[in-house]
Amino acid sequence: MLYWTYLIIASIFEVGWPFGLKMADVSTAKVSWIAFSIATMTLSGIFLFLAQRGIAIGTAYAVWSGIGASCTFVIGVLFFADTFNMMRLLGIVMIVTGVVLLKMGH
Repeated sequence: MLYWTYLIIASIFEVGWPFGLKMADVSTAKVSWIAFSIATMTLSGIFLFLAQRGIAIGTAYAVWSGIGASCTFVIGVLFFADTFNMMRLLGIVMIVTGVVLLKMGH
């Protein structure tokens, strides 16, 4: 269970860096947001490293990137007016389904 906790933490930090880069693009505090992105990217990598000690690399990477992509999609739609339509929603549902199946098969 500890390794899955590391993986969830890594996935949360994985969402931080694209959010920080987007904020750097739309705000006046560019350097601060870029520093935030670098910090969250680093922490994401460290926790992914820890998670891979007890979770197969393919599973860990797919779950990490799938959670990151799904949460970043939601943030984009909710806070940055990214396009939301049924085709994009289906894509996210497929990613989440894949993540769940990987977890179940581990």
